[in-house]
Amino acid sequence: MKILQVCAVDFTLYHFLLPLVREIASRNHEVVVACADGEKAREIRLEGIRVESIPFSRRIGALRQHLRAYRALCVLLRRESFDLVHVHTPLAAAIGRLAAWRTGVPKIAYTAHGFYFHEKMQFWRRWFFLGIEWLLGQITDVLFTQAEEDAVTARRYSLCRGGVVEAILNGVNSEKFHPPSKEGERTKIRLQNGASAETCVIMVIGRLVAEKGYRELFQAIVEVEATLWVVGERLSSDHAQGIKSQIENVKHDPELNKKIRFLGQRNDVPKLLRAADIFVLPSHREGMPRSIIEAMMTSLPVVATDVRGSREEVVHDETGFLVPVRDKDALARSLAGLVRDPILRARMGAAGRARALRLFDERNVIARQMELLGL
Repeated sequence: MKILQVCAVDFTLYHFLLPLVREIASRNHEVVVACADGEKAREIRLEGIRVESIPFSRRIGALRQHLRAYRALCVLLRRESFDLVHVHTPLAAAIGRLAAWRTGVPKIAYTAHGFYFHEKMQFWRRWFFLGIEWLLGQITDVLFTQAEEDAVTARRYSLCRGGVVEAILNGVNSEKFHPPSKEGERTKIRLQNGASAETCVIMVIGRLVAEKGYRELFQAIVEVEATLWVVGERLSSDHAQGIKSQIENVKHDPELNKKIRFLGQRNDVPKLLRAADIFVLPSHREGMPRSIIEAMMTSLPVVATDVRGSREEVVHDETGFLVPVRDKDALARSLAGLVRDPILRARMGAAGRARALRLFDERNVIARQMELLGL
């Protein structure tokens, strides 16, 4: 079969879709990827994977750019006969499905990495975006969600014409993300990033945008005897509200500046997780966050907000704690409790590792997708 994978930016391709693309290619299917060009796309081409440049934008209001992306994708689809178009990320998925339907692609699959609408959204906005999903669902043959909660929603509102709606969860490479085996490596990484062997290190991974809950986290960390490692950056394509003012506050607050370290975008995330003691993700909304699974695979206890996706990964009081959204006090209490109790951290971390291996091993998640797509 000839398959086109569509996503908005090469960051998504590199960090989330590459294992699936490699597996499809390994089974002797022809696979092509369409996304906005960038450094990661150039790296992937060096593997021999064909990446077509489409000028996608992640800004909802960039209508002219969306039209250019639609036209460019239609040209690609008319030029080549794809058997399947598989779309990802909200705007690219909308444009990709319309273009695939318009050009007569036989089969259209959509992976919803978390629907744009959510329970915390204003009523009218929620129903507006739900309506768009319903309309696009009428030209969709297969709908994958990562969270079971999203699959239930998709079935309730008939968001897939083809009727195939399955939660595939999210997957992580268990050989890459594993508990620490060398204490010397762990100590070295901690010292390189401003933490002694005795310091309790809390780690968060996420784009530097407000909806990841950084404001509450920075407020909470004041009350916790620990160092916070912040891994991530704001993408050039991000349209979400940034946290520039919060970062400036940290830099100019002597107490916070000692406790919080911004590590930027890193290529050594597995090593950083193995050097940390606790993982936190206080997002306002999520799909099925891979960072939590990576932390669980590494045997870290997790403190996360009680939002869809995260609450399917973290078992409250067993693998970590779930706290209300935007509740800095609950966040501080949960983090402080783990900082004070290394035995609890070890017990929750071990339970998290066992759960991650059972449910979120990347090989099983990819195999499930291949089966459902008929590949």
